[in-house]
Amino acid sequence: MIFGRKAAASAPLDGVDAVLADLDGVVYAGPRAIPHAVESLNAAAASGRRLGFITNNASRTDATVAAHLRELGLAGVQPTDIVTSPQAAMRLLTARVPAGSRILVIGGDGLVTEVEKAGFTVTRSADDAPAAVVQGFAPEVGWKDLAEAAYALATPEEEGGIPWIATNTDWTIPQGRGIAPGNGTLVSAVHTAVGRLAVVAGKPEAPIFHEAVARFGAQHPLFIGDRLDTDIAGAQAADIASALVLTGIDRPKHVLAAPETSRPTFILRDLRDLTAPYPETITSGDVTTVGKAKVAIDGVDLRVVSAGDEPIDLLRAGAAAIWGSGRAIFGFRVPEELYADPFRVS
Repeated sequence: MIFGRKAAASAPLDGVDAVLADLDGVVYAGPRAIPHAVESLNAAAASGRRLGFITNNASRTDATVAAHLRELGLAGVQPTDIVTSPQAAMRLLTARVPAGSRILVIGGDGLVTEVEKAGFTVTRSADDAPAAVVQGFAPEVGWKDLAEAAYALATPEEEGGIPWIATNTDWTIPQGRGIAPGNGTLVSAVHTAVGRLAVVAGKPEAPIFHEAVARFGAQHPLFIGDRLDTDIAGAQAADIASALVLTGIDRPKHVLAAPETSRPTFILRDLRDLTAPYPETITSGDVTTVGKAKVAIDGVDLRVVSAGDEPIDLLRAGAAAIWGSGRAIFGFRVPEELYADPFRVS
């Protein structure tokens, strides 16, 4: 058994007492639910497991998110079940500026609400001499907002400038019409203007995961995400078992190329796989087997010995072979069959 996986034929949910799920790309894309997500999560909750949600999206309040999830059919979700990157940002902010300070907020209602709940005063103008800048995603954030941030952050912090905290730096965000720019692109625009780096509060940093584990009293949590660089890397940094679900951003080619810092415990087609038997990964010599799929390392070539009868098992076997080799993916010739993508949600 390798990569922290459980015994043969066990399911990812076996032994788990708290399911912590990302939202965009896992539960929904824009206003619509991801196929099979709601039913699978309701079943997990009905089996006695605690259900919580961790999101980097700072555009909405925890109450709004909870209401949206209930509308999608997730039973009994409350605001306290939502752990947001703005909440994590407030932990960082309170350690850096005096209580009641004026904060320049670049973002939407979700971020404004958390700033006010933490006892700070919100401003939208650099002319108000803010004590810090907090930046989060909102669809309405535009050039004028980014310019205000740049004006406020013109002096580096080490030279007496004010702190800059970003809720998250996700480069993209799944929407109903496709993949759109995320908060990372907006933070990068400000960085380009001022030459400074923001302190990041949300995924892939560990504090947001620690907050969730403490809030839900989890002893054996499983985190589900759709992004390797934020979701899986963050769970790994927080020492939490993770599942990458192929219903959002990252695709099979990204899985095969995942660095050591962002390799999931489980790879899932969709959330129905949470309760499906998860085949053991068996490595014998240069051959890695998952289910009926077999992949061999032959010098610089990855060779599909047997595709098996489940495309997901072939991806799992290919990933395990590369990850276990100690070599990066660019050290191999990879057959197209390994990074085929029959899993994309339409």
